[in-house]
Amino acid sequence: MDKKQVIIITDGDQYAQHTIDYIAKTLGGTSLSAFAGNPSVYTSEDIIQAVYEAKVNPVYVLVDDAGVFGIGSGEETILALVHDPIITILGVVAVAAHTKNMEWSRVALSIDQDGQINEHGVDKEGVPIAEVGRINGDTVYILDQLNLPNVIAIGDIGKMHGYDDEKKGCPITRKAVELILERGVPIE
Repeated sequence: MDKKQVIIITDGDQYAQHTIDYIAKTLGGTSLSAFAGNPSVYTSEDIIQAVYEAKVNPVYVLVDDAGVFGIGSGEETILALVHDPIITILGVVAVAAHTKNMEWSRVALSIDQDGQINEHGVDKEGVPIAEVGRINGDTVYILDQLNLPNVIAIGDIGKMHGYDDEKKGCPITRKAVELILERGVPIE
């Protein structure tokens, strides 16, 4: 089986699903938004099987554990993807959230609501925060532990007070995915 190249999105609500469907149509690839949810009701095995069946790289996998502290269903899926021998992780779009439990992760860089790349983290609205290279989110707990490539932070996907709206071409999410594709393994 050919290697499957995956971009992980740490959000799974309806806005994220529609945004990633749009990104897959415009930039290419396979959106697994049908397996998303907040939280997803699909198992890691279901999602990996769907990745295997995807016809076009990259495969966009949306994971969300709806704020469960520690390793929830979203992180379990990330672990399964990372440890699968057929799957290569190109990068992660790490989505900020107003978490009650304050889970956080280091990120390579952030894209704010204006589309500016910076070294600071961003909040759910895509506004830069004081902390450098760090993001608070619901499904980011294990990203640091896995040493994943190209972890790009953005605000709440498809939202950010309209800055990432599909009518505008989802510019923030699009820029994050383009950065991952530029820095990642070439798509075959």
